[in-house]
Amino acid sequence: MWKIYFITWAVSVFSKTFFGLISLLPFAALAQIDPVKRDLVQAGYNQPMEGRSPIAAYAYYYHNEPGFLRTNLTMRLALAPVYVDGELGVVRGLGPHTDFSVGLAGGGFADSYNELRSGKFIEGESFEGHSAEISGNIYHLFNPQDLIPLNFVLHGAAHYSFFDNNEDTAKNFQRPSDGATFRIRTGVRYGGIEPTLFPDLAMELAAWYQGEYRTDNGAYGFANDRELKKTSHLFWASAALSYTLPESQQNFFARLIAGTSVDADRMSAYRLGGFLPLVAEYPLSLPGFFFQELSAKKFALLNASYLLPLTKNRQWNLEFNGATAGIDYLSGTAQAGHWVNGVGAGILYRSPLEKFKFIIGYAYGIDAIRSNGRGANSISVLLQWDLEKTYGPDFNSTHPGHWRGIEHLIGR
Repeated sequence: MWKIYFITWAVSVFSKTFFGLISLLPFAALAQIDPVKRDLVQAGYNQPMEGRSPIAAYAYYYHNEPGFLRTNLTMRLALAPVYVDGELGVVRGLGPHTDFSVGLAGGGFADSYNELRSGKFIEGESFEGHSAEISGNIYHLFNPQDLIPLNFVLHGAAHYSFFDNNEDTAKNFQRPSDGATFRIRTGVRYGGIEPTLFPDLAMELAAWYQGEYRTDNGAYGFANDRELKKTSHLFWASAALSYTLPESQQNFFARLIAGTSVDADRMSAYRLGGFLPLVAEYPLSLPGFFFQELSAKKFALLNASYLLPLTKNRQWNLEFNGATAGIDYLSGTAQAGHWVNGVGAGILYRSPLEKFKFIIGYAYGIDAIRSNGRGANSISVLLQWDLEKTYGPDFNSTHPGHWRGIEHLIGR
C-alpha cells in the first residue's frame, strides 16, 4: 500500500513541478532585436538543506527567428507550461538603426509573492499572483560600425495582476487588490551577454531606470500593516566580463551590479539569494541562500566564477563561484548584518559540440540566518540544451527578474 501511495505522491509532485516552473522565467525585453536564430532549453533548480523555503527553479524554451514571414521581421517566443512571452520586432522600422517591437505576455504565478524574513519562509504572508501584459519597445543602435554595440532602449508596458490566496495564506491576511501597473523602462547597454551557461567571451557596461505606476495601491496584510506604493522608481548599473584563456581554456567571469530605489515596496524591491544564473539577466545570486531571501532598497553585489577544465576537450570542468553583497534592507524585512557572503563549487559537463551542458553543485551561504545560527547549505542542478547551436552577441534583457511563487505547486 505504501508503494502505491509513494508512486501517487511522486507523480503529483512531478506534475506540479512541471506546471509550476514558469513563475521564475527570465523573460524580458531585449536591448536590441536579437539577430541570431536560437532554440534553447534551459532549466535550473536549487534545493536548500536546512529550513523550509519556497521552491527555486526555472524551465523554459526560448525561440528566436529572424526573417519571420518577412526579412525585416523577428519573432521571439519564450514558452513554459502555464506562461507565454512573445515579441514581434520590426528591424529598421523607425530608421536605419532604430527597431521597434510589440509584445504580449501572460499566464500563471509570475506575480506571486513569497515572504522571507530573517531566514524564515513566512507562508501565512505569501500569496499567488497571475498576470497579463502588453508592451511596446524602441531599440536604437548608436554605433553600427563598431564591434561592440551601444544600444538605447525605451520600453513601455501595461501589466495587470490578479492576486489570490494559496492554501497556506493566513485567513486574516488581506492580499493586495487586483490592478494594473504601468511600467516605463529605459537605459543604455554597451556590449552584452548571451543567454547561455558560462559564455566563453562577453563584456557589458549598462545603466537602467524603471518606473512603476499602480492604479490600485494601498495597504494590505495584517490590519493594513504594509503598503503597495503608488509609484516606485528603480535605478541600477552593471559591469561584467567573461574571458577564456586561449591555451589553458580556463574561464573567469565577474559581474558587479549596484542598485538603488525610491519608494520601493515588497513587490518592487530588489531580491537577492540563490544560485540560478539564467533566472534573469541580472539574477542577483547569493550561493547558499534561499532564492530571493533578502529584500533590498539599495545594494551592491559582486559575483565571480572560475571554470577549470579537467580534460583537454573541456568536457569535464570544475566550477567555483562566490558572491559578496552590501545591503540596505527594505523596511519590514531587515535582519542583523548588512554584509553577506556565499560560496559554491560544482562539476560541469559539456557534450562534444557543446550542444548540452549540465552542472551539479554545492553552495554554502556563509552569513545566511538559520535556526542553528549562521550558515546554510544547498545543492543546485543546471541544464542547457542548445537545439540550434548558434552564436551571437546581441541577446540582452534589461531588468532584474522578479519571478516568484511556485512553492505551493511542488508538494507544499
